[in-house]
Amino acid sequence: MSLTRRDFARTSAITGAGIALAGSAGVLATAPNALASTETADAAPGHAEDHGRPGVGYGPLEPDPKGILALPAGFTYEIITYSGKTRLESGEFTPSNHDGTSTFEGPRGTTLLVNNHELAGPRANWTYPVPLTEGLVYDPAAAGGCTVVEVRRDHVAEWVGIAGTATNCAGGNTPWGTWLTCEETEDKAGQNGMTKDHGYVFEVDPADRRANRAPKPVKALGRFAHEAVVVDPKSGHLYLTEDAAGPNGLFYRWTPPAGFRHGRGRLRTLADDAGVLQAFKCFDSGGRFVDDLSRATRTGTVYGVDWVDVPDRDARQVSTRKQFGAGEVTRARKLEGMWWGDGGVYVVSSFARAESPVQHDGQVWFYDPRRRTLTLKVLFGVNPDPAADGAFDGPDNITVSPYGGLVIAEDGEGVQHLFGATDSGRTYPIARNELNIGTEEKPEYSEFTGVTFSPDGRTLYANIQTPGIMVAITGPWKRQKK
Repeated sequence: MSLTRRDFARTSAITGAGIALAGSAGVLATAPNALASTETADAAPGHAEDHGRPGVGYGPLEPDPKGILALPAGFTYEIITYSGKTRLESGEFTPSNHDGTSTFEGPRGTTLLVNNHELAGPRANWTYPVPLTEGLVYDPAAAGGCTVVEVRRDHVAEWVGIAGTATNCAGGNTPWGTWLTCEETEDKAGQNGMTKDHGYVFEVDPADRRANRAPKPVKALGRFAHEAVVVDPKSGHLYLTEDAAGPNGLFYRWTPPAGFRHGRGRLRTLADDAGVLQAFKCFDSGGRFVDDLSRATRTGTVYGVDWVDVPDRDARQVSTRKQFGAGEVTRARKLEGMWWGDGGVYVVSSFARAESPVQHDGQVWFYDPRRRTLTLKVLFGVNPDPAADGAFDGPDNITVSPYGGLVIAEDGEGVQHLFGATDSGRTYPIARNELNIGTEEKPEYSEFTGVTFSPDGRTLYANIQTPGIMVAITGPWKRQKK
């Protein structure tokens, strides 16, 4: 049953104080240790006055003499894979452009990771594409795919999980122990050198190599510029983000068909039109339609959510986001990473510029499927000086920390960080990328991607996308004060 605008407005009027309280919890800041402002105009990051509580975070970052990763005192990192340096079991170099990643419990105490490689277009464009391993190739013209990494105490092994896919950006893990890799492209066969249609989700099993043979897209989940996906473990719904502009992208929900039961390999058995794919439509507490998420300029803003059927999920003639007219769906720029936690979905909008009603440098929302509400948890004002260290902007991949709060990978301009945020709204740095891929005169630092904890919570894995480095960070992790 859909939640109507009238229902939401009436509920908000009756329980408005409760909604405001729930909405204001978890408000985050743009500068380390600062409380977030409730207004976009006041939320511009910088070297804000220190309002941090003692014990929040892990202290200042110390420069790395190796020039890769600055960390707090007591923390160390290990390079797990490095494109062009480490090798796969089959002998080829590790592919480049690391992106979405998740961890899984492996056999005999090992940790398995599935690592996306965001490689767009034909293979000739890339020095280190994902190797075309026999039986694991979808489109031999495409450069992207996933590798599976096995980490033992004294040994690392890596092999291809899927090849011949395109622009594998983020994705998401499943409750049954697999990885859903997302293609962030709409290329069709004959476009950009491709021999098959792209823009799909594929399932990769880190524990069963045979299950990955003869890759098949899960067409029921739609064909668009996929970014990330999460699974509601109770309802079986899948939520998906779209990283697109002209017009801005959408937030989707897929409802499985009656009688369908999730499990390893089950998604690839679905018919192309199985279930229902829908896009979200938001309205405020007054029942007014919200055209774009950038309209929210106060943390704690709560929107009601309804869902609208996508007419042609395979986008044979028109992109899914372009199949809706004005007033039919809500849009947002750069819908990126997601993570399931706290009974709902954390959803990132990385930034908004002139294409959006209001400009910002990042939002993190929380969708509560039980209440059918979307709450703005994080708001980043436009960063006036991205080259200066100390401010955070451009959130991208995100994970829920076993030590409380969130850990966010930064994909903004200038300096790039991994940073944490406590439940009550304190932010703190965890790592800074010190690998300059530009020049001394014009330094450039690649984004962080694939932030995820090991199953036991002792190791934080993350990637530096360019050139493609996976690191494992360990240290004196502690429960963060609220």
